[in-house]
Amino acid sequence: SQAAKMKLKHNINPVLLQLINFIILVYSFVTYIPWYIFSGSRQAIAKAKQVKAKPVNNKPGGAYRSVNSLHCLASVLYPGCDTLDKVFKYAKTKFKDKKLLGTREILKEEDEIQPSGKVFKKVILGKYTWLSYEDVYIKAVNFGNGLAVLGQQPKTNIAIFCETRAEWMIAAQACFMCNYQLVTLYATLGGSAIVHGLNETEVTTIITSKELMQTKLKEIVSQVPLLRHIITVDGKPTTWSEFPKGVIVHTMASVQAMGAKADTGNKQQSRPVPSDIAVIMYTSGSTGVPKGVMISHCNIIAGITGMAERIPNLGEKDIYIGYLPLAHVLELSAELVCLSHGCRIGYSSPQTLADQSSKIKKGSKGDVTTLKPTLMAAVPEIMDRIYKNVMNKVNEMTSFQRNLFILAYNYKMEQISKGYTTPLCDSLIFRKVRMLLGGKIRILLCGGAPLSAATQRFMNICFCCPVGQGYGLTESAGAGTITEVWDYTTGRVGAPLVCCEIKLMNWEEGGYYNTDKPYPRGEILIGGQNVTVGYYKNEVRTKKDFSVDENGQRWLHTGDIGEFHQDGCLKIIDRKKDLVKLQAGEYVSLGKVEAALKNLPLVDNICAYASSFHSYVIGFVVPNQKELAELARKKGFKGTWEEICNSPEMEKEVLKVLAEAAMAANLEKFEIPVKIRLSPDPWTPETGLVTDAFKLKRKELTAYYQMDIDRMYGKNVK
Repeated sequence: SQAAKMKLKHNINPVLLQLINFIILVYSFVTYIPWYIFSGSRQAIAKAKQVKAKPVNNKPGGAYRSVNSLHCLASVLYPGCDTLDKVFKYAKTKFKDKKLLGTREILKEEDEIQPSGKVFKKVILGKYTWLSYEDVYIKAVNFGNGLAVLGQQPKTNIAIFCETRAEWMIAAQACFMCNYQLVTLYATLGGSAIVHGLNETEVTTIITSKELMQTKLKEIVSQVPLLRHIITVDGKPTTWSEFPKGVIVHTMASVQAMGAKADTGNKQQSRPVPSDIAVIMYTSGSTGVPKGVMISHCNIIAGITGMAERIPNLGEKDIYIGYLPLAHVLELSAELVCLSHGCRIGYSSPQTLADQSSKIKKGSKGDVTTLKPTLMAAVPEIMDRIYKNVMNKVNEMTSFQRNLFILAYNYKMEQISKGYTTPLCDSLIFRKVRMLLGGKIRILLCGGAPLSAATQRFMNICFCCPVGQGYGLTESAGAGTITEVWDYTTGRVGAPLVCCEIKLMNWEEGGYYNTDKPYPRGEILIGGQNVTVGYYKNEVRTKKDFSVDENGQRWLHTGDIGEFHQDGCLKIIDRKKDLVKLQAGEYVSLGKVEAALKNLPLVDNICAYASSFHSYVIGFVVPNQKELAELARKKGFKGTWEEICNSPEMEKEVLKVLAEAAMAANLEKFEIPVKIRLSPDPWTPETGLVTDAFKLKRKELTAYYQMDIDRMYGKNVK
């Protein structure tokens, strides 16, 4: 079984192991009856077995809907609140003096010199200071009015290029109230991508931080001719003489002060309607040029309505830790869900998240320890990092401690797979691990890329909470599916949310059909109010990725291949396009990598391969026999053709040549293959690995080289 494969290995004497297993059996038997009577887990087991979504008709390719929205898709969170400003006003009235946004004060900053001579900035942070719903509302109103004083008009674009922090959310709420279209750009985007986004949207104002202004914006301001105002959220920068004439730098506080004094008589006319654009969110594109996804007020509200329904007992007792980029739809949606339900949001960053984080001074507390959140969103890369850190600590334990941990881990894995809980193990063994995230997490939300079954199980076991895996795209306002908290299966992304429906469309080239048995398979299409308006100034791409059916329902063609299981849950099994998202979130176009390398004299054919579960690209290469034989001779390698191709030494030599060519072709570091397999046999249509036109058949090549793929991804590359 899958659970058996994920168990940890121990080295306990077999006789002692038999005795321990007998004690565990007696313990399980004795505790089962009180657990069965008093625990709520019986209902959870029953719910886990229930059908979660059904097709709306019996035709192949019929749309699946959640059983909670079979007859009508949900689209509004609260009655009459059909735009984001109304949602916030409703929440402000309901939760007026409750805490909303929290930020830690910086007590001390110091430079720490490492043994290598490098200087690391370390911080000592104090308590969280909080703004109430009322405070945030007033700050947002004043900021929106202040932007109007600076000349910002309703339905015009304004950019935010800033780290995740309270001011980001305040600025966003101000834009939602005044019907300004908020253009979001990742703080990690490269210079040319930022310039493209700012110029395409023709913004005259950008909201940023002092650090990003000095590090990223300073270099590119001259390439954004329409820019007139830069607003820093965290006070005045020390130097600003470098900026071109005509660009004025303001602080957020000064703009809010302008807004507080302004006459707002004609404010009512600028309120948004549900179909107005709230956000233009720039997302990575296969060509390297990011695309701006236009997301309306009703798109976001439908999306967060669907998401909120999957989080049981969401409310005022919850604390959410915000540290992922707010320019990403996952984080923005999660925070808007919290804001609309009376939860607190405490801000953090990947560098200050935990006690061991890179910016936290040794001996002082990270953000999770101080905040003790109950809800947290994470991308697989962060969860994998936690998994590796804990496993490294386990390996450093004494033999007795390690074996005790492993026994508890394997026991709990078995119990979880049956739907049972393990309160004794949780409090005695896993409490310390749980404290790494503050000790109070009740739900971990995971999105952005697939999470491996082993990491998901690890989080379930050690953090004693469900991991909600989600699937959604920027183009669907982040909404699609989320697993239910009592569904402890791995590798699936759950049933459609109550705001949308999902159908599978045949993809003949890939051999996926919605009539396949036992499970219907095909390209995933998402339909509902959460499906966005399209791409900004890109009608061609919008027509390609979106369609409208005879009932006026809008559908997003995701390019992902899925299968529906009998209980209505979706599993992602393939990707239609050759665009793969690596574990850290970078997109790799396999075709682009191949195009850069296949014209080398050494290469007869090449197929690049990448997996969302890993952080690097690998490749299969059919080498040119003459060129490779010559390279082997130069390196003093003797052997038959098969021996040359199977030699790890020659693989390394070919990799060097590929890396040089990749650098010359301006491939990004993450796009360059890190490991390869040299194929002694050419790929011909007869082998079934290429089409008659010699186009690569990726599915067949993947199956053919599966053992090599496993070998190349077997160990992480340092």
